[in-house]
Amino acid sequence: MKKSILFLLCFCVYTSFAQFKYPPTKKVDSANTYFGVTYKDPYRWLEYLKDTSVVSWFQRQADFSNAILNKLNGRDELIAEWKKLDKLKPSAITGIIYENGRLFYKKTMPGEAVGKLYYRQGENGEETLLFDPLTYISGKTLSVQSYVPSFDGHLIAIAYSQKGAEVSVLKIMNVDTRQFLEDEIYPSRGAESWSLDNKSVLYLSLKTADNTDPKARLNTKTKLHVIGQDTSKDIDFFSSASYPELHLEARAYPYILVDEDNPGYIFAEPNTVQRDLTGYYAPMPGPSSGHIDWKVLCTPADKLVRSMGVIGGTVYAITHDNAKNYKLISTPLNNVDWKNAKVIVPEKTDETLELFVRTKDYLVLHYSNGITDRLYKYNLKTKKTEELKLPISGNLTIFRLNCFNTKTNKCLVSFVSNLKPTTEFELDAATGNFSPSIFNHPAAYPDAYNHLIEKNVEVKGHDGVMIPLTLFYREGTKLDGKNVCLMDSYGAYGVSMSPYFFVYEVSLAVKNDVVIALPHVRGGSEKGQAWYMAGYKTTKPNTWKDFNSCAEYLIHEGYTEPSRLSGWGTSAGGILISRAITERPDLYAAAICNVGCANAMRLEFSANGPVNIPEFGTVKDSIECRALYEMDGMQHVVKGTKYPALICVGGWNDPRVVPWEPAKFAAAVQNASSSGKPVLMKVNYDNGHFTEDKNVEFANYADQLAFVMWQCGHPDFQLKNN
Repeated sequence: MKKSILFLLCFCVYTSFAQFKYPPTKKVDSANTYFGVTYKDPYRWLEYLKDTSVVSWFQRQADFSNAILNKLNGRDELIAEWKKLDKLKPSAITGIIYENGRLFYKKTMPGEAVGKLYYRQGENGEETLLFDPLTYISGKTLSVQSYVPSFDGHLIAIAYSQKGAEVSVLKIMNVDTRQFLEDEIYPSRGAESWSLDNKSVLYLSLKTADNTDPKARLNTKTKLHVIGQDTSKDIDFFSSASYPELHLEARAYPYILVDEDNPGYIFAEPNTVQRDLTGYYAPMPGPSSGHIDWKVLCTPADKLVRSMGVIGGTVYAITHDNAKNYKLISTPLNNVDWKNAKVIVPEKTDETLELFVRTKDYLVLHYSNGITDRLYKYNLKTKKTEELKLPISGNLTIFRLNCFNTKTNKCLVSFVSNLKPTTEFELDAATGNFSPSIFNHPAAYPDAYNHLIEKNVEVKGHDGVMIPLTLFYREGTKLDGKNVCLMDSYGAYGVSMSPYFFVYEVSLAVKNDVVIALPHVRGGSEKGQAWYMAGYKTTKPNTWKDFNSCAEYLIHEGYTEPSRLSGWGTSAGGILISRAITERPDLYAAAICNVGCANAMRLEFSANGPVNIPEFGTVKDSIECRALYEMDGMQHVVKGTKYPALICVGGWNDPRVVPWEPAKFAAAVQNASSSGKPVLMKVNYDNGHFTEDKNVEFANYADQLAFVMWQCGHPDFQLKNN
């Protein structure tokens, strides 16, 4: 760095290992021994987030990071561009729920920080504002986390929170008067269903609002609250405590569903991240019923995933049993037998069944090959399936599929691509016709956003498997090896990197000539169940090795060079990016570990950790323990290694990836790297795992992207001169 900059940042010095004098991070003699192997954990003390010394450490790291980030050219310009584009978008209506002729939805106007809750009588009725989270509590920006209207449409349960905490206050509003009743429940994860008589609401109760408590999310309960009754009298409706005979896992969230289309039954799902579903059902209990006689609807052994629905006494579900690309099957509800289930729509060889939704007379089926999507309809009467001709073409994702009124054959279908923002249509499943939606209209961005090129290639992986890779960049970009390039991927839970208009990356391509690369690594579902299982637990190394193989391809083919290449991993993608750079630090100039799982061996000891054991494993199992070690970025940091520049980001209110995970990784790299490149631990005190607040989100992403652009030598993103 220039001397003037070093003088400006008076805390920066040259040492034997780094140019930066980071806030000191002590090491402690902490370790765990599992199955005869000892794993050192010198930064274990950072896990105690209520300890004043830990709070102080995070604050010093935040101050250190902000002092640098605030001096970057180009950062504020990113925010300005995103705000300009946001104001060009029409209003966005999402989450439409239909009850008794009334439509309830969240609507965000151009330039608004968060969405507000509205309703209207019928699709074309006058719009009425129900709840404004910007003004409800003076001086605070709230966010509507969820809302569930009663079946008669006269009451609505609204859950709101702030600063991304995902711990909600649940209140009941009279829709006709737009006034809240006295009922207030806290802490909760929001409402699940109403009773059919509209007098009670079922909600998920949390034991504590403390997201740092490792036991906060264990043995949670669905409770039943009678409107107008003191919450201390709420009934434990479904939990491991109320139904010990079901042997519900402590880590599972015990959800309940009451479905007006199936009024004779009630359904329950102990939910974790495990893709194979577990479910129960029972005859609808009366108001004075006591213990419910639950029957098994499905277990993980049935291999049911993604979607399930009950229509006219028949259960429909998606399975991967002898179907790596998934198929649709059914069984009678009065005699559930998945081993002898009827095949409704067979597996397709070239695309995977993503989900299905129902209309009055049809099932609408969503398929994908990982690059582009298709729709089919299955006629519930004729039992015939036919493909629907989509109104637009190209590489696209069906982003939303909402058939909110099952008494009609209409659905809202939202299409999106990497290069084009969301366009919404109304589908008439009976005719197959698409027409423009009355709710949402496409954005009109400047002409420069119409001049991008998208390419889809396949890259040979470390084991010979071909890895799909999507690229996009501005027309006229020279493939001379000198381009700044940003790679972004995920690779977990079977979530695919499907086409999506991510404005932050698109604007970098348009305004700053950055090449964007999206590897479709194993651990997603681009190629079906087998692709997911090839990046799962013991096979997880394929996830980051695929990412690194794509990096090598980008360099070899002249898209970029190591000094101009950066990688981005978010959440479970923290495993990907932390292991990609610890295994091949030579490939990258910079990396972002955004609210990332970078200390996988300790994940299960956080509040949200147990629920993720089905995806990543547990240290209590000898094989899974070793797999977790392989996933753990912090465990693979080696002193004296020339690591790329790194920015780790933690949300102080994050209930999903507790901030000490990225913090421990940042601390390890700060103390170990010999490259002299900066390693920052950015702390978002007004954020959680994410936030709806656009102002907070814009600032957060601008810091991350400006940092890696700076470290890749982009001329638009350099430290300001003083």
